[in-house]
Amino acid sequence: MIPENRYLFRAPLLDPKQHVIGYRLAWQKNGPGSDISDAADSQQLLAFVAGHVDEIKSGLFFLDANPALLSAQVLQTLSPENTVLVLGRDGLLDAVDVDSAKSLHQRGFVLALRDADLAFLRANEAPLSCLTYVLVGAGHPDLTEISKFARHRRPPFCVVADKIPDWQAFDACASLGVCGVFENLCLAPHAMSPSVKLGPQARQILQLMQMVQGDADIRNLEKVLKSDVALAYKLLRYINSAGFGLQVEIESPRHAVAMLGYSPLFRWLLLLLARTNSTVFSPALMQAAMVRGRFAELLGQGFLSRKEADNLFVVGMFSFLDHLLGIPIQEVLSQLVLPEPVVQALRSREGVYGQVLALAEASEREGGGAADFAEALSMTATQVNQAHLSALAWVQNIKL
Repeated sequence: MIPENRYLFRAPLLDPKQHVIGYRLAWQKNGPGSDISDAADSQQLLAFVAGHVDEIKSGLFFLDANPALLSAQVLQTLSPENTVLVLGRDGLLDAVDVDSAKSLHQRGFVLALRDADLAFLRANEAPLSCLTYVLVGAGHPDLTEISKFARHRRPPFCVVADKIPDWQAFDACASLGVCGVFENLCLAPHAMSPSVKLGPQARQILQLMQMVQGDADIRNLEKVLKSDVALAYKLLRYINSAGFGLQVEIESPRHAVAMLGYSPLFRWLLLLLARTNSTVFSPALMQAAMVRGRFAELLGQGFLSRKEADNLFVVGMFSFLDHLLGIPIQEVLSQLVLPEPVVQALRSREGVYGQVLALAEASEREGGGAADFAEALSMTATQVNQAHLSALAWVQNIKL
C-alpha cells in the first residue's frame, strides 16, 4: 500500500542526442515519511507502477530494486518490456541473486547496475551478460574508461551518467557517447539568445492559433495549412499518435475539428509551435513541456470543467515555451489573446491554474515539496501520483 504522503519524482534518461530513453522514478525526499527504508521505498514504488501497468504500453521506467525484490510477487504484474530494474552492486555478488537476475532477464525484464566502477566491472564479468545499462556517477573519474570497456565487450552495455547537474556536464558525457540521468532538466534549460527571433513557420502557426481562438471558418484554416504541406503533415502526425487515443484515423484538419472541436486543434498547433526553432530545439525539453502540460491537465480534470482542464495543458506547455523557442515568453504572449487566468498563471503562478502549474513544477524536483502544493488544492498523493504516471505514459505515445 502506498502511504498518502509519498509523491512521485521523475528524472529523464537521455541519449547523447537528447532523446528521452525513459524515466528514472523515485519518491520525493522531503516531508513526512522520508525516513522510510530503501527496501520499503522500492517495494512501494514497484507496487505503484504495477498498479498502472495497463496504461504503460511504451517507454522505459527505471526503478530501484534490491535482492529481496528480485523474487517478489509484484514483479509478476509488471510489464517486463517497459521495466528496468536498477540493482546495486550487492545484488550481483551472491550466486542466488545473480541467478534471479538472469531469470528476470530471460523473462524480458531490462536490468541495470548502479554505482558501478571499473574495478567491479572487470572483476565480475559473469553477471554483466544480463545487464543492459550501467549507471555511473556523472563526475566519476573512471567514466571514460568505463565507456571504452562497455563498447569493447560482447555483448556491449549502455553506460549512463547518473545525476547530471547541468547542460555542460551533459555535453561532456555526450561527447563520450554516454547517456545520462538529468535530474535538474527542468531547472537547467538552454540559455536564451537575444538574437533568436520567431521564424516564418512560427509566425504562421501563431496566425493559425489566433484564427482558432476566433473560431475562424475551418476552410480558411485549411487554406493556411495547405500553403505549407510539411506543417499539415506534422499536424496530422500528432493527431494520429497513439497518445490521443482516437479510434479512427484523422485525414484532414477539417476532419479533426468536426470530430473534436477547436480546442484540441489549438493544443496541436501549440505542440508544433514549440519545435519550430531547430537551432535551440531539444527533444528532451519538448517532452518535459508535454509532460508538464498533460500532468497539469490531468490534475485539473478532477475538479474543473473540460475546457478549463484543456486550458491547463496550454498553461503547462506555455510555461516551458521560452526554453523551447529560445526567446522570452512575453514575445509569444504579445501575439496571442489568451484567457486572463492563463496569463495570470504564467506570469505569477496565481489563481487555480497557477496553483496546479506550481504543483506540476514541484513534482519535477526531488525535493520540490509537492505535498504542500497538493494540500493547497485539497488533492491526495494518490491523485497526484496517478496523474503524474499517466502523463509520462501518455507522452511516450506521442510522435514527435
